[in-house]
Amino acid sequence: MEILYLLVPLSVVLILAIVGLFGWALHSGQLEDLEREGERIFEEESPPVDGDQALPVGRP
Repeated sequence: MEILYLLVPLSVVLILAIVGLFGWALHSGQLEDLEREGERIFEEESPPVDGDQALPVGRP
């Protein structure tokens, strides 16, 4: 029975952390355009590569 004195506060802290992370995700725009991300895998074009990301000629 004494374990409840530990488990109840830990579960409350865990739930508050989960709610806080979900609130942060909503506020920072993580869940804004879900349809676009789902359609992105069907695109055949690859995104353009920046100049600093391209491999130099002659190097594998």
